[in-house]
Amino acid sequence: MNRRVLALAGLLTLVAAALATAQAPGVTRSRLPNGLTVIVRENSAAPVVAFSLLVKMGTRTETQQDAGISNMLQIMLVRGTEKMNGEQIAAAADRMGGSIDAYGDADYSEIAATALARNWMPMLELVADVALRPTIPDGTVSPVRDFLLRQIRNRGDKPFDVGVDQTRVALFGADHPYAWDPLGRRESVERLTRDALLAHYRRHYTPEQMVLAVSGDVKAAEVFAQVQRLFASMPPGTAQQRPLPAPAPMSAGREVFIVPGAQAQIFMAAQAPAFSHPDYAPLKVMTALLGGGMASRLFSDLRDQQALAYTTGAQYPPRMDTSGFAAILGTAPANVPKAEAALREHLIRIQDEPASEEEVAVARSYVVGSQAMDRRTNARQAWYLAAGELAGLPPDFFDVYAANVRKVTPADVQRVARKYLGVMRVVVVQPPRG
Repeated sequence: MNRRVLALAGLLTLVAAALATAQAPGVTRSRLPNGLTVIVRENSAAPVVAFSLLVKMGTRTETQQDAGISNMLQIMLVRGTEKMNGEQIAAAADRMGGSIDAYGDADYSEIAATALARNWMPMLELVADVALRPTIPDGTVSPVRDFLLRQIRNRGDKPFDVGVDQTRVALFGADHPYAWDPLGRRESVERLTRDALLAHYRRHYTPEQMVLAVSGDVKAAEVFAQVQRLFASMPPGTAQQRPLPAPAPMSAGREVFIVPGAQAQIFMAAQAPAFSHPDYAPLKVMTALLGGGMASRLFSDLRDQQALAYTTGAQYPPRMDTSGFAAILGTAPANVPKAEAALREHLIRIQDEPASEEEVAVARSYVVGSQAMDRRTNARQAWYLAAGELAGLPPDFFDVYAANVRKVTPADVQRVARKYLGVMRVVVVQPPRG
């Protein structure tokens, strides 16, 4: 193990420890009579505040016929309310020294806002206005839809994005809600109308399916009082959640897609468990060991030593249900056969040979340090609080997860590698020959 790798492990460990000791004194939770959950993290370290309003609505609540509707709805929320149009909403957030935005993802959708602490109350009122009184202005639906269609078209022109999208389909099947990007699909987004967006809003914006988290220089009691004032009139209701289908069992396969570009992209992927599963921690360590930065095996061997890759990495995104692991390599088109074989060798090796304790220690530090760095801002703290609550996790889940990561051994890494990497799907995206 070289000195650079050991130094990186030590640095990440120190960063994680420093950020852990800088946590705010406590987190307070409350629940309104209508079912809305409110979480406040008091943090006076800086005169700022962040809001994360999460709704259990995303691609998981969509079908092929309306794929992309959650993200489009979120964009429309900040385009107009009963009081303000989109420009006025953005200007109001600017005057508070912050911003407000909204987007859809796989398991949830978020209204995210930040402001100077002295403006926390008007920003909370703006968040409530966007969430409770959107007008979905008809004159804005068409331009937003056209904007999203351009983004979808642009994804189809980018080899890496094509690889990501086709890997999702390979893992979950074309009709599974995790199979498409939150942007949706061209044919479904083209059909989305104001009436469809309003119906989607009414179906999912119910208080039992919403969590509002606030982190920053505020007092919990004052925030709870204002949330009660602003959100208590929201009528209770039960969202009509479709059960998420189980993806088809994995089978080995290889697909090639032709997209113009200077590089080829190779994805090797396998289904992996939800982030609430006991194997999540050791799998995250395995992912970091393989493709987590410059100390990882893929970077040091395939890029630095063999010069077979321009870029390398490994991903294992957190999902409420079945997720996926992917090892990724960008290479010259002429190198695809050799690079693909070398990448496969690494995925076999981690199953057949126990990693060294030093390698696992570096990977553990990378995972813990990365999460600590990600949680350092009020905006991300608010998101973590809301996401954990929305997923039904205990309040200390992410801290327990970090502790579990620190316990991962080389035997644990080999065990999960054998359990989940035995059957792989390969997606290759390369330019046309000649």
